[in-house]
Amino acid sequence: MNFTQNEKLKQLSERSIVIGVDIASELHYARAFDWRGVELGKVFKFEKQC
Repeated sequence: MNFTQNEKLKQLSERSIVIGVDIASELHYARAFDWRGVELGKVFKFEKQC
């Protein structure tokens, strides 16, 4: 399915949580937001596991 950005945003509801993850070579970061874009908690960082 191909959706435009606006079509994707219309799919969000009050029960939605958006997770963003920045993947790097060694240390990764993740953040969570509610459907309005308000950050939930603090940035979570974690290391690569082998």
